[in-house]
Amino acid sequence: MPTTDPQAPVPQARRPKAGGPHDAGGPQAPVDGVVFREALRHHGGGVAVVTVAGEDGPRGFTVTSLTAASLHPPLLSFYVNHDSRSWPALKAADHVGVHLLGAAHRDLAALFARRGADRFAPPTRWRVGVGGVPLLADATIRMVCARREVVPVGDHFLVVAEVVDVERNGAGGDPLLYAHGEFGRWVPIGEAPGAPIDALELADTVDR
Repeated sequence: MPTTDPQAPVPQARRPKAGGPHDAGGPQAPVDGVVFREALRHHGGGVAVVTVAGEDGPRGFTVTSLTAASLHPPLLSFYVNHDSRSWPALKAADHVGVHLLGAAHRDLAALFARRGADRFAPPTRWRVGVGGVPLLADATIRMVCARREVVPVGDHFLVVAEVVDVERNGAGGDPLLYAHGEFGRWVPIGEAPGAPIDALELADTVDR
């Protein structure tokens, strides 16, 4: 019967052959944040607006990091910058509003991404919903979510929330997307594109 000799030398893992792009004899330094952001401009994402009630009034910001995290229970997640002006309100809130936008809501997405803007002043239309959450009238889908977890990740916080209510507006057209620093409209492959949406350069789609 085969046995293992406790005194036998432990086989060492083979090192990659020298000469590869990542062979520098040690751990690699991360790429510069500007380089990373430029790379991610090629990754298109859906556009949503997150809202929350704060002590000094409603807060909200545009995100492209919204992800369906689970169906049972219904969980979604998004990221927020650690120095976001909305973070104190979000940290203290029990509920948040998540709004999915259509191509017709490009101006709304731009407003909630713009630094220093009075985002809830006219022409923004909103009302107070379940849990005191500010709900935007001009959104294709409105969801009220109970905040469940917050995880620090680098210079952001990952927020996980459970969907407790969904309202369907139905207006807004095709989903609004964000890529290459611009807003765009979703078009199925093989179909002729519709009327283009004017490009709008944004430094970031997360509230600072």
